Order: sequence, then structure tokens, then C-alpha cells
Amino acid sequence: MSDRVDLRAVGLFGLVALLFVGTGILQSWNVALTILNMGLISAIMALGVNMQWGYAGLFNVGIMGFVALGGLGAVLVSMPPDTEAIAAGGGRVLGGLLLGAVTIIAAIFAWRRGGRHAGWLMVAVLIAGFFLYRAMLDPGVEAIEAVSPANRGSIGGLGLPVLLSWPVGGLLAAGAAWVIGKTALGLRSDYLAIATLGIAEIIIAMMKNEDWLARGVKNVIGVPRPVPYEVDLQRTQSFQDLAARFGADTVTASAIAVKLAYAGLFAVVLLILIWLTQAALASPWGRMMRAIRDNEVAAEAMGKDVTRRHLQIFVLGSAVLGLAGAMMVTFDGQLTPTSYQPLRYTFLIWVMVIVGGSGNNWGAVLGGFLIWWLWVEVEPLGVLLMQGITAGMAEGSWLKSHLLDAAAHMRLLTMGVILLLVLRFSPRGLLPEK
Repeated sequence: MSDRVDLRAVGLFGLVALLFVGTGILQSWNVALTILNMGLISAIMALGVNMQWGYAGLFNVGIMGFVALGGLGAVLVSMPPDTEAIAAGGGRVLGGLLLGAVTIIAAIFAWRRGGRHAGWLMVAVLIAGFFLYRAMLDPGVEAIEAVSPANRGSIGGLGLPVLLSWPVGGLLAAGAAWVIGKTALGLRSDYLAIATLGIAEIIIAMMKNEDWLARGVKNVIGVPRPVPYEVDLQRTQSFQDLAARFGADTVTASAIAVKLAYAGLFAVVLLILIWLTQAALASPWGRMMRAIRDNEVAAEAMGKDVTRRHLQIFVLGSAVLGLAGAMMVTFDGQLTPTSYQPLRYTFLIWVMVIVGGSGNNWGAVLGGFLIWWLWVEVEPLGVLLMQGITAGMAEGSWLKSHLLDAAAHMRLLTMGVILLLVLRFSPRGLLPEK
């Protein structure tokens, strides 16, 4: 049985590889490598969700928020600091944030030690702390955002190497997951879904509106890269000679070389995560997590702390999502808060996990590559299909115009059809959990 499953996995991964190779041959290798790089990042996102759902049955509908936090971490770590903005209001902003943290700690202390009037005392502490917090934070924010608002207006980052920002993005997402998990994981699974969805929307709203942090909707561009710039390669004599040896112009060759370098980095991260997740799944801890997933009551009766274990896997899976978010911002070279949409960063990732095979790490990776390729390529293929179908129709026909306009929505139709077919003929995914 295992040999048959392994052969099936090899065949499916080979089929996906042929899709990427065919894209390179029929379209361009530049396009194929771009899709491949985003496929690698999507596979890491699917791996993080698979850890939460496939290992422990946790329904996370806030994937978008954790990915966005990872991207924010990449900006705050790698971008150079804006010393003028920090001097103008950085101290007051830092003081306000510290005051907000002290207020929360004081409110918790009042609730626990306030005796009969604990509730009233906690409310009083929160109200007083809120006004003090805003009185200190708001002037600092206004001062920072007033520094060249058209092209700056934020504190920048720490100016550290961009590769360091990837684990920091994961830690930022893990911290948010810990806060959510401490409040929601002891409740029913539907409450966790509501909490993660709400927190994700709050995170995106914060990133859009807090210009002092990462420029809000004005976006952060020019995020440092861990690979050379194309223009630098084009000016290098050795690279020019290498491109000439293969008969390629330096512009195309430099773009392909940079994308290959990104693919190498992303593949290393993915392989390390696969190795770690497979080792964890085969360990006693992994067997315990699956036992909790299958029957929480029985696991709790055996002395397992179900809520604590759920918190562990929820934080770990969110850290992987944050890591992928930081990698994506590094690849794009910019942070665009308005681009974080539930359709792309929640629904599509869930489709990858379900189609690939929930509970199987390799299945999640397969789903990440396959679904992302389809998401990108189905729209142009749909346009070609509709053009072929309507070729014999009269020009100006309402039906022809309608069909050609509808081709832009082929990707949504395709995702739905694929999901239905997989759930009908392979309910546990293309590579089901053993």
C-alpha cells in the first residue's frame, strides 16, 4: 500500500513539474520561474495551515492576518531607519506603546486582586490608561507622519539583513497567534474561526491606517533583497560572457538568474520545513496531536492537556504562515496592505490543503504548487478557450461579448470545479494521510 501511495506521489509531483516546464517552453521561462517562486511560498503557507488543521483539527480562517504580519516584520527589520522621523516622534510613540502595555498589565492585576470591586476597578484602569495612552501616542504619530508624507512618513526599520527578517516575521505572527489562542482555543472550534477572522481584519485595518508604522496604503517599496539586482548583473562582465555563451540577451538572462536564486532560497526553506514537520509527525508528539484531533475527550481522559497542545500547534502553524509572508514581501520588493484579500490568502490556501491532502505534509506542498499554477494560468487559458468558442459568432453579438467578458472569472469557476471533483472522487485529497 505504501509503495502504491509513493508511486502516486511521484507521479503527481511529476505531472506538476511538467506543467511548469510546459509553461517555460510555451510562454517563457521568466513566467514559469515567477509562478514557481510564488508556488514555493504558497506551499509553505499550505504547510502551516496543514499543521493546524491536519495535525490538530484547528479551523483557522485568519490566514491573511498572519501572512500580513510576516510581511510587516520583513519591513520593520530590513528597511533602513528614518532617523528624522524617529527623532520627531519616536520617543512619544514608544512611550505610548509602553503605557498601553502597562495599562493592560494593571487591568489584569486589578481584575485578579481587586476583590469585590474588581470589575469596576479594571474598567477604571482601562479608561484612564486609554486616555493617557492616546495623549502620549497621538502627538508622536502626527510628528512622524508629517516628515515628508509623500515618500516617507514612517519610522522605517532596523536596517538589518533581509534574511533575518524572515524568522522575525514568523515570530511576529506566532506572538499574535499566542494572544488569540490564549483567549479562543479553550472554546468551540467555530469560536476560533470567528476570532481568527476578526483578528485578521483588525490586523489589515491597522496596517492600512497606521502610516507611521509602514506607510499604510501608500505602501512600502524598495524592500532590500537577498539576491543581486538585475541591473547589477547586466553590468558584470562575467555575467555578460555567461549570457553570450548560452545565446541569451543579458536582460532576459539576468531576470532568469535572479528568479533562480530566489527559487533556490525558497526551496531550501521549504525542504527544511518539510524535514522538521515530517520528523514531528512521526514522533510521539505527532502521534499525540493526531490522537487529540481524532478524539479530544479520550485524549483528555488519558491526561493530555488538550488546550495547551492546541496552543502549541496553533502558534507553530502561524509562525510558518508569518515566515511565508515575510518571504513573499521580500520577493515582491514591496508591502501593499490593500493586496491582502481573504480570497487569495485564506480561501485559496484552504483549497491547496484540501486538494493536496489534509494531514499529509507532502500533499499540502503538492496542493500549493498545483493550485497556484492553476490560479495564475487558468485566466489566460480561459481567454483562449472563449476566443475559440466564439470564433464563429458574429461580431458585436451580445453572447460573444458576454462569454469573452466572463473569461476573466474562469479561475473562480475552475477552483470550484476542482474542489468539487476532488471531494467527490478523492475526499481525503490527492495524497491522503496515511
